[in-house]
Amino acid sequence: MRTRTGTDEVAAFRGVSKSYGTVDAVSGLDLVLRPGETVALLGPNGAGKSSSLDLLLGLREPDRGSVELFGGPPRAAIEAGRVGAMLQSGGLMNDVKVAELVAFACAIHPRGHRPEQVLADAGITELAGRRVDRLSGGQEQRVRFALAVAGANDLIVLDEPTTGMDVSVRQAFWATMRAQADAGRTVLFATHYLEEADSIADRVLVLHKGRLIADGTSAEIKAKAGARRIAFELHPSDGPVEERLLRSLPGTVSLDVTGRPDGVRTVRIRSTDADADVAALYRAGLYPRGLEVTGLGLEQAFLTITGEHDAAITGEHDAAGRSEFAKESAR
Repeated sequence: MRTRTGTDEVAAFRGVSKSYGTVDAVSGLDLVLRPGETVALLGPNGAGKSSSLDLLLGLREPDRGSVELFGGPPRAAIEAGRVGAMLQSGGLMNDVKVAELVAFACAIHPRGHRPEQVLADAGITELAGRRVDRLSGGQEQRVRFALAVAGANDLIVLDEPTTGMDVSVRQAFWATMRAQADAGRTVLFATHYLEEADSIADRVLVLHKGRLIADGTSAEIKAKAGARRIAFELHPSDGPVEERLLRSLPGTVSLDVTGRPDGVRTVRIRSTDADADVAALYRAGLYPRGLEVTGLGLEQAFLTITGEHDAAITGEHDAAGRSEFAKESAR
């Protein structure tokens, strides 16, 4: 993890909620970003990621709570040139060349960089003479990034920045973002590419149904899921094994058994107590070959955490329904 450059707050959400009709896009969000952090914002569609970024950038006002950038209102920080943003929404000016658009962004930024430097940093020098309406989707994303870093920002906000980019361009993009973070800037990015969050972010935030349900390093998020993967093979010489036995292991959450024509079965278990499950396998007289026990990847941890949150909400609703039914029955 990169060393923080200070202890001041870059951004702060305090009790923030935002609704659209009957939909709670953001619900009671409390969050602080610090200087020098690279922060990934994860969540399924409808989790509240884009709404949270809109609130952070002053594009929308919260219904309740407060949002601050550098200790003041978001608009003041943006007008001072302290924030650069790359959002999914909003088009680019079509009837201009890339170099002209970047030069304009640099000129109006309170702390603008030299246009040729921005073109090089964004990896789009070769696109400088091309008209914006002649760009591919991935090239447009790179131009949007150039506009976001047209000046000496202290905070860079990116909403799904690598959508449409091929693998090599994505790698080059994140190398540039690492350089931005190493220079002491705070980087906040929302992404659906969990491998990006796993390899790049110092800190991972998981939003689900408008609520912040996990906040920590990638390793801490994986540990929060509280499960590990067990994989092994069972050979025909080991004798018959009922799946019911495997499902009854003390920590088993999910089970997948696949067979090969030679009779060898591959068993994959997701377990909340891998040690107990492995011990139980041997006590049952089984001989698990090629035994592997590994931690969950960030994607599996993400699915586990959001699934648990859904189950908790369902349980709350069921409990509330039973309570109301009991009240009505008592009347």
